[in-house]
Amino acid sequence: MKRAQQVPDPRVADLVQAGKIRVGVHSVMYTKDPRTGELKGASVGIILLDIARTLGAHIGVEVVPVGHPTIPEMLTCLTAGACDMGFLGPDPSRGGVDFSPPILQVQYTFLVPAGSSIQRIADADRPGVRIAVVRDHASTLTLSRIFKHAQLMYAATPDPTFELLSTGHADVFASVRPALLAYSEKLPGSRVLEDHYGSNLVGAVVPKGHPARLAYISEFIERAKASGLVQQAIERAGLPGLQMASVKTN
Repeated sequence: MKRAQQVPDPRVADLVQAGKIRVGVHSVMYTKDPRTGELKGASVGIILLDIARTLGAHIGVEVVPVGHPTIPEMLTCLTAGACDMGFLGPDPSRGGVDFSPPILQVQYTFLVPAGSSIQRIADADRPGVRIAVVRDHASTLTLSRIFKHAQLMYAATPDPTFELLSTGHADVFASVRPALLAYSEKLPGSRVLEDHYGSNLVGAVVPKGHPARLAYISEFIERAKASGLVQQAIERAGLPGLQMASVKTN
């Protein structure tokens, strides 16, 4: 793929003039160094920020990650013009933003504690089963549409959601597989189920009113998938439960 262009593409001329792309990430996608405040990618964010940095190099600008504990806060950053793009799974309930083609496909599944009788996803949809979920996350929105009997226990961000499970206030933690695998290491005897109840097709998101920027980023994403760049980023991250989204065919 080409590196920075000599003459800026007019679709991203505003970003070139600013000299940076402010990239919003949320919840499980990042961690922040408590001492330095430096933001680093985590879980799927490792791959997405890797791709964002390649996009920045392609345009010729710096990539500045902007972390938000919750999805609504990241969306506010975008709609307020404080973020230029972000990463999110498409959902019709998300207002004020437009979505690129997907980059990654990430499975939704469950983490259960030691001794749990829940072996498969369907085992959990029973009265009395308490499922810890992150409010407004795509995995939660999907689960709320398909489960009829279990009780969803909401927390604002992943850490307190996991705490509901680890302290016995929930029977299951529902989220994306890479994040659950990481949390399972903190709860001896716990296990992540093999099956899944859906997948998140994570892509880029831009504020509404920027169709040229969206078109540029969308074209970059499709080239990155077709060229192998996305697959290479997945392999570098070494995270299970992830695969590249399909390449668009004309």
